[in-house]
Amino acid sequence: MSRRARSFWLREPGSGEIRSADLPDPGPGEVLVRTLVSGVSRGTESLVFRGGVPASQYDAMRAPFQEGDFPGPVKYGYLNVGLVESGPARLVGRTVFCLHPHQTAYVVPADAVSVVPDDVPARRAVLAGTVETAVNALWDARPLVGDRVAVVGAGMVGLCVARLLARVPGVSVTVVDTDGSRADVAGALGARFARPGDAPDGLDLVVHASATSAGLQTSLDLLAADGVVTDLSWYGDIPVELHLGGRFHAARLGVRASQVGEIAEARRGRRTHADRMALALRLLTDPMFDALLTGESEFDELPEVMGKLASGSIPALCHTITYPDIDPDADTTADESVEN
Repeated sequence: MSRRARSFWLREPGSGEIRSADLPDPGPGEVLVRTLVSGVSRGTESLVFRGGVPASQYDAMRAPFQEGDFPGPVKYGYLNVGLVESGPARLVGRTVFCLHPHQTAYVVPADAVSVVPDDVPARRAVLAGTVETAVNALWDARPLVGDRVAVVGAGMVGLCVARLLARVPGVSVTVVDTDGSRADVAGALGARFARPGDAPDGLDLVVHASATSAGLQTSLDLLAADGVVTDLSWYGDIPVELHLGGRFHAARLGVRASQVGEIAEARRGRRTHADRMALALRLLTDPMFDALLTGESEFDELPEVMGKLASGSIPALCHTITYPDIDPDADTTADESVEN
């Protein structure tokens, strides 16, 4: 027996649409998940929506359950929380997180889903992929008790990193961004806020997540001698320009890349990807993460909403998508598309 599922596709850069397709019953070792809520990873998904993924990075940028290819048509996304309706008995009826695109229902291997703790609401659980990135960043950055730290870039990733750093005993965290409207969110997460010109310097470590040359330069400028910037940014096809003729060499500064596709070197061989995801979900029992959930739209609005998120006309950190309670066996309407 087959079912019908509906999913969001980027038809071509700047143009999204809802498509429908048959969804088979799960086989052995697979689960059928009905989506409850998904999240838009604004930075990466906006880059994809605009067609900004460099051709040299098409393979590296593939999402785990992506269909199609860049620049389009492509089904892309990786923050999905749903209810297991069929599969192994231990998972049926459980709320799970999966690195799956925006889709009403889907079938994946059972080991591709992670059980959401009972005390983590489904909407907050969409942050699991971003908190997992933040966990990896802290493993790379290795903060110590009492460190003075800055996070440059107050997007989803930067603010998740700030929240985890704020929970390390004695650590003083300043979030640095040009957008003063992020001050209240930073404060809710236990961090100070400063614009670049007002940020403290002489810091023990800096985490960069603004995806801009100016942000990376600011990060280097804030470090104490022998300090290292842990850079989480994905720049896509945007060139990065730095001025290294000042104190970069004299102060022996450095830049370390951190990327969630691999376990950080400090924990590689001792933690698996499943371990890291389970930790991220446990950390989401912290209700302060709700400050990152800044908007909500219905699934059918996603083609229009994605264009507005990409253009910045909808200001958002994590914009969540709610799903109608659709009979999976019912016929769907014709495909809908919106150009932006």
